[in-house]
Amino acid sequence: MFAKVKSSVFIDALHLELTAPNGQCVRGVLKDDTGMVCRTIEKNISRDKREITWNGLNDLPYGQYTLELSQGDDEMKMKLVKRV
Repeated sequence: MFAKVKSSVFIDALHLELTAPNGQCVRGVLKDDTGMVCRTIEKNISRDKREITWNGLNDLPYGQYTLELSQGDDEMKMKLVKRV
């Protein structure tokens, strides 16, 4: 596990904490509960950076989402909820 979400509930942004930054690109895909891709992000992360803030999620409808993150060969999925 190379990252964790500070809170599994979000309103307009996701705050990710990198547990093992290694200077590689981090890719994220946010999918709704039907599996449709709602947003994607791709960031090159320096070794000394520990956090990523994914802004601009305020126009997504409320509900359940799945965040799929990948960094190199590592992949992980997390369940999230967008609330008021």
